[in-house]
Amino acid sequence: MALRRFDLESGGDSFAFKPETEPTIEFWLGKYPEDKKRSAVIPMLWLAQKDNDGWLSEPAMREVADRLEMPYIRVYEVATFYTMFRLQPVGKNHIQLCGTTPCMLRGANDLKEVCQKVIGKPMSVTDDGRLSWEEVECLGACANAPMVQINDYYYEDLTSESFTEILNKLQNGAEVKPGPFVDRLNSAPEGGATSLLEGDLYDGSRNAIAELPNLPKDAPAEPEPAPAPPPEKKTTLIKDSKPAPKAEDKPETVEVADGEEDDLKRIKGIGPVNERALNELGIFKFSQIAAWTSANVDWVEDFMSFPGRIEREDWIAQAAKLAEGEETEFSKRVDAGEVESSKDEGDE
Repeated sequence: MALRRFDLESGGDSFAFKPETEPTIEFWLGKYPEDKKRSAVIPMLWLAQKDNDGWLSEPAMREVADRLEMPYIRVYEVATFYTMFRLQPVGKNHIQLCGTTPCMLRGANDLKEVCQKVIGKPMSVTDDGRLSWEEVECLGACANAPMVQINDYYYEDLTSESFTEILNKLQNGAEVKPGPFVDRLNSAPEGGATSLLEGDLYDGSRNAIAELPNLPKDAPAEPEPAPAPPPEKKTTLIKDSKPAPKAEDKPETVEVADGEEDDLKRIKGIGPVNERALNELGIFKFSQIAAWTSANVDWVEDFMSFPGRIEREDWIAQAAKLAEGEETEFSKRVDAGEVESSKDEGDE
């Protein structure tokens, strides 16, 4: 393991937890007996790191030691052993880039080059204080490789282009919503499920039994099980507190003859599955998407069960360009056949 030392010069002479952190500190201290409260050293260091702009200064570690009535050296030992604790200043947005084998095979080295180009060497901070980065071991999201963790959130299924776009937005002070950056939900199959689609696989009906197996022949039969409840209606990820879109918010639909529809897959974020769903709603043209209002966006996101995605992937701006006959970087890649998730079944 590499030697890790904390930055004495940048840490200042004092540290204090933020007032809003005190209830959380009380929660963790309350989990242990008074004479065992040093067991809370790891969560206390984690809270100190958050309150110290993402890193642990020497005064912050001393404050933790004083709160837990521990020798300073014991706290230093924990902080320098676990790489989850950073011992020098980091940017407002600290990128942890997974370089373990699954991510490496899927393009982590390309993301590393982006970090070196945009930010600089590992653990260096950009002049504006917004970005820093380091390479870490597996973050446990191998199905969505390559990926990074920015502060507390995962950004997955990245390419050099999408990662560069994320860093540029963060440098400009914009927020970027976390999650996958391809056409899938969480770690579900890209483009939507293609197998195991039968509803009775999930409603419990296949598990119903009339009697226990291997009972003696003279044993009384078990009563018939209660009928399985009907499948639940489709739910979305939208919070209950958000009002449901009204029927009049549904986007305007059109009818087109075969061959006159636009290839909506040229919009980043729309794969074959989403394109078919939009077509079923009567959305066939770039110009329709370009004209959507915020109410239209809410209606479509509620119907297709992916809140926030249209805004995050900027469908409307892409559609406006394509409707004017212009191209985007993504549409050029689609036209060249370089985007596998935008190909219809049967395409070479």
